[in-house]
Amino acid sequence: MAKCEVCNKGQHFGLKVSHSNRKTNRVWKPNIRKVKVEINGTSRTLNICSKCLRSSRMAKSV
Repeated sequence: MAKCEVCNKGQHFGLKVSHSNRKTNRVWKPNIRKVKVEINGTSRTLNICSKCLRSSRMAKSV
């Protein structure tokens, strides 16, 4: 499941274009990490993208 549970960032679809201009389907997936997060005093494991981790939207529990 390539989806961030904080910002709902998911897969993006598009075309890979070769030098000869042939087009094939491709997918861009977000950088998802499983992280233990403390929410309201309880710790949960969430799938969070690396951008949300870097921007401190969610803080890791130690």
